[in-house]
Amino acid sequence: MKLASYWLETSPRFSGSVEAPLPSRASVVVIGGGLTGLSAARTLAMHGTDVVVLEAGRIGGEASGRNGGQCNNGLAGDLRALADRIGFEAAAQLYRVFDEGVDRVEAIVAEEGIDCDFVRNGKLKLADKPEHAAKLAPLADYLASTVEPDIRHVTGDALAAEIGSPDAYGGLIFPRSASLHVGRFVVGLAEAAARQGARVVEGARVTAIEPGQGGGMRVTTPLGTIAADHVLLATGASMDGPFGWLRRRIVPIGSFIVATEPMAPDLVRRVMQGRRNVTTMRNIGNYFRLTADDRLIFGGRARFALSSPSSDARSGEVLVQALARLLPAAKDVPIAYTWGGIVDMTADRLPRAGVRDGIHYATGYSGHGTQMSVAMGERMARTILGEAGLNPLADLAWPAIPGHFGKPWFLPLVGAWYKWKDMRG
Repeated sequence: MKLASYWLETSPRFSGSVEAPLPSRASVVVIGGGLTGLSAARTLAMHGTDVVVLEAGRIGGEASGRNGGQCNNGLAGDLRALADRIGFEAAAQLYRVFDEGVDRVEAIVAEEGIDCDFVRNGKLKLADKPEHAAKLAPLADYLASTVEPDIRHVTGDALAAEIGSPDAYGGLIFPRSASLHVGRFVVGLAEAAARQGARVVEGARVTAIEPGQGGGMRVTTPLGTIAADHVLLATGASMDGPFGWLRRRIVPIGSFIVATEPMAPDLVRRVMQGRRNVTTMRNIGNYFRLTADDRLIFGGRARFALSSPSSDARSGEVLVQALARLLPAAKDVPIAYTWGGIVDMTADRLPRAGVRDGIHYATGYSGHGTQMSVAMGERMARTILGEAGLNPLADLAWPAIPGHFGKPWFLPLVGAWYKWKDMRG
């Protein structure tokens, strides 16, 4: 068993990183070489814009290459609750941008010929407690009448045809969701951006962002300083660098994943007949899916802690226990990879994008970023190019989290609260 991301270990390294020294200026500097930044850079370069991407580590090395490989449509939270808060039309528009994100990932894969096992396999939202099953039918009716016309409520034999689990009490199928090898996708997106003319630089940690003389911004790294007309922050839950304003608004939460060895075909048919992306309904839930070679990717908030080699190993043990509960037929399949990553969680689990002090940003995807990051990267690039009305998040307030200055000291308390909620049903 390797303490490493399956996606990163089984994808090629980006081959087009620009060597130092950095260019002295660019029209746009994008900070962050994940899906948001690379999507934005590709779009900008396709419009003839001089763009430089600065990535502190390796391309896709953080959240974009450490997630569950699910590309799901739909909001992280309750559409009805969001509609009560911001109005139905605004909430529905945001829901549709998540749909657009899946469409855009599919389109880019086709346009750029990226070999990443993209497939529209659909998502199964699973009630893994009896108390949750009663919520599914009214939720399905509401979504079907508003934003998700093809949703299906499955129980009984129809549910058994999807998943072999003793803790399956009902489910909703969202057919527009997809899965992919996210490591190969993010590298392919970087290669595509470079082909279009973007300069992508690995190992370029940003240490300062300051107003430039005569306008624009100056972005400083150990490799040099770049004068830019525009800057786009696409850094996620970065706990290093001059991003204090974002850190007060984003809670870095560890998410942990195991990947098994490939499973035999008969076992696949017993445990994951529908080959869907699965997400459970508990507050401290799990998400899982199959890969193209029939590995089980199984993840969740196993522990309310940040990722590190020792934390990943302990979290992997917790995940194996959850896997045995949900999919007991697969409990003895050897684990090949265990890893963790950092989720850029906002207080309301909604992403944020906008401009502050002349700096554009798109972040806070809260564990649902594979598709939304691609859509928002493209939309923020077009916003920088002068198009109006493309940011569905522009009017969302984003106050700082009281008492939070970057280090999530309160995570054990949050974990205890959610465990208590799960115990109550």
